[in-house]
Amino acid sequence: MNIIQNAIASLMLICCLALMGCNKQNTAVEQEVPLVMVTQPSSLHTEQKSYAGEVQARQQTALAFRVAGQVTQRFVDVGDQVKVGQVLATLDVQDAALQLNAARAQLESAESAAKVASDELQRFQQLLPMNAVSRSQYDAVKNQHQHAMAQLKQAQSNYAVSSNQTAYNQLRATKNGVITERFIEVGQVLPAGQVAYQLAIVGEREVVIGVPEQAVTDIKVGQAATVSLWSQPDTRLAATVREISPAADQSRTFKVKVALRENNANIRLGQSARVFLTRQAHQGLYVPLSSVSATEQQAFVLVLQPDSTVRQVPVSLGAYGRDSVPVLSGLQPQDYVVMGGVHLLRDHQKIRPINRDNQSIDAKTVLQKPVSHPATSATTTQTEP
Repeated sequence: MNIIQNAIASLMLICCLALMGCNKQNTAVEQEVPLVMVTQPSSLHTEQKSYAGEVQARQQTALAFRVAGQVTQRFVDVGDQVKVGQVLATLDVQDAALQLNAARAQLESAESAAKVASDELQRFQQLLPMNAVSRSQYDAVKNQHQHAMAQLKQAQSNYAVSSNQTAYNQLRATKNGVITERFIEVGQVLPAGQVAYQLAIVGEREVVIGVPEQAVTDIKVGQAATVSLWSQPDTRLAATVREISPAADQSRTFKVKVALRENNANIRLGQSARVFLTRQAHQGLYVPLSSVSATEQQAFVLVLQPDSTVRQVPVSLGAYGRDSVPVLSGLQPQDYVVMGGVHLLRDHQKIRPINRDNQSIDAKTVLQKPVSHPATSATTTQTEP
């Protein structure tokens, strides 16, 4: 009898242990169902690109001597503020002074000759009516007078040119502004027209950026933009695209000038800045890059099913953006796609879907609702030319 009781007790213990093991296994299976964030594809897409650039003056001018000579003095350097008419540098004036003296002497000689010719012509004009001189003599004196007057005009012009040449030995500022570059040194011999200083004229400021050739067609003159200075990253300044270069430079980028709409005394020339340009919105379906995976060179996304499983759906994609990619085919606006961790999930796997706010989603309910339109997605691309 004791043997039978012991056997029954053993069987009951084994059954209890078996039931406990089943309960633990079911609990483990339930815990294996992962929480997965899902989202609907966006039907509107705005892409924002940014380009690094440099603050420059909208108007700049190159200053140069109009005559050749040796630099004897320079009075300003890079960063100096200058006023209209201020002397910036001078050339050696010895040769110019000699030329001016020679021109003055020629002028005085021509004036004396012209005076003698005028007096002679006046006398012959008085003698001609009395037939005291012949007509040919009078004509000769008249021609001499005209020649003397022509020589006088020539001497006056030469003197004026020499005077200007002497004045040109001083380089003066043509506008109020700041010196941004200097190309001369004392003792340097300059040819006429060689740039001595670069002057940034006081006034509007702009940011110059380089745009790659594949992106320049998306930018238009007059397009709105925003500018952020490296020294003030949290401040956005309103700006407008003012000019687009018609030709690329050696780096195969196109120079684009973006004018700031408001003058700001805190903006200094040469500061680093970043220009943000927003492309026109496109119609279509966009999903996050993290939603896309591929197998055997075929891209796919995982789409939520009413039974809270995910199904692998092949898709055709467009050009990749920084954070999102357009889906050309294979996806519907009402679908919910897995946002991340696609490579960790398998086809037909059961999940517990949640939205971006970590709220649970009833797959059967949301997939029966009419098509919704999520907020416009925006991506930002930073370009370093």
